[in-house]
Amino acid sequence: MPMKTAPPCYLQAFAVISAAASIAAEKVHSPSLISHPQSDAFSPGTSYPLATVAETLPEMPPELGRYRCRNNRLLLAAIGKMFAALQNAIEHYGNDRIGVVIGTSASGIREGEVALKQYRQAGEFPAGFHYKQQEIGGAAEFVAALLNISGPAWSVGTSCAASAQAMHSARNLLRLGLCDAVIAGGAETFSGTTVQGFASLGALSRSGCNPFSQNRNGTVLGEGAALFLLSREPAPLALLGIGMSSDAYHLSAPDPEGSGARIAMERALADADVKAWQIGYLNLHGTATPHNDAMEAKVVFDMFGGNVPCSATKPLTGHCLGASGAVELALCAQLLQRPESPLPVHHWDGCQDPGLPPLPFADGSQVLDRNRPVCMSNTYAFGGANVSLVIGCSEVMKREG
Repeated sequence: MPMKTAPPCYLQAFAVISAAASIAAEKVHSPSLISHPQSDAFSPGTSYPLATVAETLPEMPPELGRYRCRNNRLLLAAIGKMFAALQNAIEHYGNDRIGVVIGTSASGIREGEVALKQYRQAGEFPAGFHYKQQEIGGAAEFVAALLNISGPAWSVGTSCAASAQAMHSARNLLRLGLCDAVIAGGAETFSGTTVQGFASLGALSRSGCNPFSQNRNGTVLGEGAALFLLSREPAPLALLGIGMSSDAYHLSAPDPEGSGARIAMERALADADVKAWQIGYLNLHGTATPHNDAMEAKVVFDMFGGNVPCSATKPLTGHCLGASGAVELALCAQLLQRPESPLPVHHWDGCQDPGLPPLPFADGSQVLDRNRPVCMSNTYAFGGANVSLVIGCSEVMKREG
């Protein structure tokens, strides 16, 4: 394969926060259904399973109180897990040479909902409430303010594709020479707006996330955050390829033929300069909604056949909406760091939908093929936004070059 002319983009560090951390290891590695606690906190009178982050989140520094919301506290927790690497980058490159791109679909809108309720009842907003707590752009502003970064900083709000597209923006900043390092990823928390909005679409399950099953009946929402530190300096893991498309088929439903999803995958493979058979693991979007799973199964089978082991990890993490692309990419990165570990298991009831082509789901017995240390992760969003990301061990670039 020819040497790529564009400078490569390496993953220097990453961190992920999700509900998966609180699930027992024996359940994580078993291909059975995963259950999450039911709650009506965001949909009074109607309970839904919600994949909630159980760990105690750090408190916001008082001087950054204008950004105080659970969404940003998730980002703060992720930053804490990779703080040394971030500090080293700041010292090495300088504050003005580091960028921030954060994807989120609702930011801190929950804090806005609570504040508006009090305003309607008492005629005033709660003490300490600030609009930036719910502003989409507040996520990137917060990260930049916390780390005293003065390079480019913005948020991406393209629904479920937001954090995956943030990775594309980050790579562009590096390739254009506008930054020497970029902090990119996403965060998402629950709100009445999102839970009731997805419920009104009939997209939520009342039982659990059961992707690609004949019995699938909707997704389970999740909260979480994932951040990556990217630069041009060589590191063990690299962002090899990105493919995006916008088919604009429907406001909320995917194109049944999957034309946009296919284009995104094809572009990601071409950008990575790898063939479909060289992918060692594929993380499916796999929402467990009837139309999405049908579309994705068709396109994935057409492109990969039964040759690439795959799974949908939303049963573990929940559908983290704007953070899902980054959260699921982080799961791929963890796999590449520990290739002897089992591939992420596909959690479902095992009831194959006869209307879907059979995919080679990971069942806990497979490990990453050492000759194919490359992963792809798919993310699809409302409005027909499709993103496929390819990451792998840096040795792939050396070998193919």
